[in-house]
Amino acid sequence: MRIKVRLSLSVGLLLALVAVFGWASARAANDQVRVWVEFRPGARGAVEQALRAAGAQFHYTFDRLNAFVVTVPEAALQGLRNNPNVVDIEEDVPRYLLRTPITAPATRSTTLLPDQVVPYGVDMVQARDVWDANRDGVVDSGAPTGAGITVCIIDTGLYTDHEDFAGVNILGGYSQVGDPWDEDGAGHGTHVAGTIAAANNDLGVVGVTPGAVSLYIVKVFDNDGYWTMSSDLVDAIYRCADAGANIVSMSLGGSQANGKEERAFNDLYNQGILFVAAAGNDGTTAYSYPASYDAVISVAALDSTGTVASFSQQNDQVELAAPGVDVLSTVPWIDLNTVTVDGVTYDANHIEYAARGTASGPLVDGGLCDSVGNWTGAVVLCERGDITFYEKVMNVQQGGGVAALIYNNEPGNFYGTLGDGNTSDIIALSLSQEDGQYLVANKLGATAEVVSSLTKPASGYEAWDGTSMATPHVSAVAALVWSAYPNLSNVDIRNALDATAKDLGDPGRDPAYGYGLVQAYDAIQYLANNDGDGDSGGDTGTGGALHVTVATDKSTYADRETVVITVTVSDDAGAAVEGATVTVTITTPRGKVVSATGTTDANGQVVTTYRINVRRDGYGTYTVEATAVKDGYTSGSGSTTFVVQ
Repeated sequence: MRIKVRLSLSVGLLLALVAVFGWASARAANDQVRVWVEFRPGARGAVEQALRAAGAQFHYTFDRLNAFVVTVPEAALQGLRNNPNVVDIEEDVPRYLLRTPITAPATRSTTLLPDQVVPYGVDMVQARDVWDANRDGVVDSGAPTGAGITVCIIDTGLYTDHEDFAGVNILGGYSQVGDPWDEDGAGHGTHVAGTIAAANNDLGVVGVTPGAVSLYIVKVFDNDGYWTMSSDLVDAIYRCADAGANIVSMSLGGSQANGKEERAFNDLYNQGILFVAAAGNDGTTAYSYPASYDAVISVAALDSTGTVASFSQQNDQVELAAPGVDVLSTVPWIDLNTVTVDGVTYDANHIEYAARGTASGPLVDGGLCDSVGNWTGAVVLCERGDITFYEKVMNVQQGGGVAALIYNNEPGNFYGTLGDGNTSDIIALSLSQEDGQYLVANKLGATAEVVSSLTKPASGYEAWDGTSMATPHVSAVAALVWSAYPNLSNVDIRNALDATAKDLGDPGRDPAYGYGLVQAYDAIQYLANNDGDGDSGGDTGTGGALHVTVATDKSTYADRETVVITVTVSDDAGAAVEGATVTVTITTPRGKVVSATGTTDANGQVVTTYRINVRRDGYGTYTVEATAVKDGYTSGSGSTTFVVQ
């Protein structure tokens, strides 16, 4: 079930409500709950039968996770938990867009761009240092551009007819909702895509990659930006993988983790996909998911000075930072709102639900507009404060005014709303405090021409705030770097981005900036100086290479048994290597990662054990990987698997 949540509501408020009411976020009418039900290997049919007997509505079957996603009567949960074929039942939790709320002081109406401009974030992340070093507007011959790399954007869709996507390689898409994937009524996905891939042409803006990367679109939010669920996100990342995506960009999140979702991310990460997600916009230390899963790069938002945004989440999962304040990019509409007085035009914002059109009249000062005045035929300036925007606009309308201009009571402009269910017969716009005070002090009595129009769909450009806006910068930088070294792994690219990020805030990694501002050129140079593999010295060891074998005492185990893992390290001649440092990593079927470190003995061996706990780690295949390092040798690695059934 989907619950309508307006984009104008604060994401922080939404997440707080979810935290307070918990299961209520997935509860439908008549005490129905939407849950993940994990079944034992081989027990799919029996569990499906039990769910149907309980009156379940099926949403997804994920064989890769041994799980169904269903809506069932809450009263049926206990019986399902007692079913011996059911391993686990977990809430299906919501995921939201992570643009800052519309009530925040932020941006402006759609910007009209007669010529191409370069958004400040493009140079902050060193994109043009990679593909237009001489700044002549032409992509340098042979420069990495993101070509050959596919970025999958999971969002609100994409307005593919936008002028700045002409010539961009859009591979296709998929919509989980009723609206087509190549429509974007909310604009969020189109804004994200512009930062990644707007073409280098004479129009609008240019992306971090100059229109060269390939895009695949999965639409999980509809044209009104309704929230989606963790299971929808899992379905989306599987579709990205099936479409051949190298990078998945997710400007979305929610306050609650989900084990099945995390396992899906871990599985695909281990298969080579790089995931990038927004850290969150609450300005707290709370985690947001999927960004806070280990398999995902969590991205914080910076302003043009490189200072972390006040709304950006700060926690130990934040990994990289990127521009996320006043980011200019593509939108699928032209929202034009202006006030012209004595030949000077002032930018304004439309007050949501107010009328649109044109109006003119003498400017008058209405003060707070907290009562009805004699304003027949006038354009009325109202200071923000004391009463609601709707009350102010109604007072102007009832007083005969032809338009209400509400100016801020603090520096900058704002976005306002009349509130759900309210409308007006007159235009209502917001102005910055500076413009409003100037007009009150200097222009009363002058004729004001007021315009408010929305053309949709259309090729427009707006500056938005949010970790949503920071995320595509990192996704696109990853594409640039990967296109320079296409044979490297997702882990190699991630390590290069982390190693070369511009350190900001406290020295080293910190909760606000992570490793720092992502840097495209520096990451490519780092890989070039490390033989294109990101390790520290170019693979030269005087003792030759270390050879690693990994073995378990059995191939198949049952719950509560102990696995004995033996790692053997030898040199090129097959002789045992003593004193090598060995790191053993076990990845469970649910994506949990457990590590241990030891030193090889005189026989070149390290022995460690692992206790099986099916309720915690699940049935299925476990992967054991071991890496050995020793001074004078080139490092080596090996792996094996075992099965728990």
